[in-house]
Order: sequence, then C-alpha cells, then structure tokens
Amino acid sequence: MSKYIVVEGLIGVGKTSLCRLMEQRYQAKLVLEPCEANPFLASFYADPKHYAFPAQMFYLASRYQQQIDLLQKNLFETLTVADYLFDKDRLFAEQTLNDDEMNLYNRFTELLSHHVSTPDFILFLDAPTHIILSRIQKRSIQAEQVIEAEYLDALRSRYYRLWNNWTRCPIYALDTSNLNYVENKNDADKICRLIEGYLNHTPVAGAPMTWGQSQQQRMLF
Repeated sequence: MSKYIVVEGLIGVGKTSLCRLMEQRYQAKLVLEPCEANPFLASFYADPKHYAFPAQMFYLASRYQQQIDLLQKNLFETLTVADYLFDKDRLFAEQTLNDDEMNLYNRFTELLSHHVSTPDFILFLDAPTHIILSRIQKRSIQAEQVIEAEYLDALRSRYYRLWNNWTRCPIYALDTSNLNYVENKNDADKICRLIEGYLNHTPVAGAPMTWGQSQQQRMLF
C-alpha cells in the first residue's frame, strides 16, 4: 500500500533536507516545491507589492501540475514525500495579495482544489525565528536574504490557523532547533524512527502528539 507524507514548515526550517533524507533511506518518490524555477521570486522578495501576483500564480500552476502527477503516481511506489502541502499556497496568497488579486486567486483555486491528493500525515517542522533566519543566511540563496523576521512570524501564525482547522489527516509538529539530520547520523536515525512510527501507527516514545490532541505539546521531541 502506497503512502504519501508531506513535510511542511517555514523557509529554511529543514523540510527539503528531511525529504531528501527519506528519499535516500526509503527510495521514496520525491516531490519538491518548484521554487528555484519561479522567474518572479527574486523580484517578489525585493518588491512584493508589484510582483506578488505573478509569483503566486506561477506557484499555483506549478504545484497543481505536481498534484495531477501525484494522482497518477506509480502504484508500485511505496512512499511519496513532498516538501509542501498544496493548501499552503493560500497562506502566502493571503499574506501578499491585495483584495482584487485575492478574489481572482480564489476563482482559480475553486476550480483546482478538487483534484488534490491528501497525505497520510503532515510533519510540520518549526524552530524559533532567529534560528530560521540564521539557516537562511547560511544557505546563501540570494533572493532569500531580504526575508525579515516579521514576515516569518506572520507566516507561522497563518500556518497555526490552518492547522487549527485542519481535519483531513493527522499533523505532527516537531522543533528542529537541536536537530542536524544532514550532518549528524544519530539525528538522522532519530527522525527516521519517528517517521516510521507514524507510518506504522506505532509512535515512538516521546514522539509529538497530533496537533489536535495537544497544542500545548507541539515541540516535545
């Protein structure tokens, strides 16, 4: 039986690195957000007011095409892992588009939303904003260097509101502040055991509970 996992979180929190780890460990099919190919992204970070709508619509079209591909995925693939949830597209739209742009965006998403795969569970990675900013600086992607703490904090709040109303699959939140699964094998093994527990419906001791079970225990791991 095939499984579909989504790893979510703010820019720079470590979601793509974790997806690549699962690709290596489990020969999973990897679905990555098409951010590097967005021709409007650098302009958006520099001038959000004028470039928010084309950047957002490029993301929407690219993410939707990937969702169509997921619906037609090879039945012999046992695990698919993505570094974004289709529904999170709206979080960025709400934060960056003006009213007229948002109305047009809504017209498009109403047509597309019925053809989207639902993951078996979502793993939401989080960390304090100053740590995320340091990781963004360290990975040295030029377009991201203008991202400010206020932008990340507002986006995190939108994620929380989305999770508070989410009912389609379990959500687990994990603090990555003290995890380095890219360079530390023990950390890589630890987070893989955590994921395997969720996949097998036998969570490991100390694993974060689902979002709905305990919002006060979002970062226990």
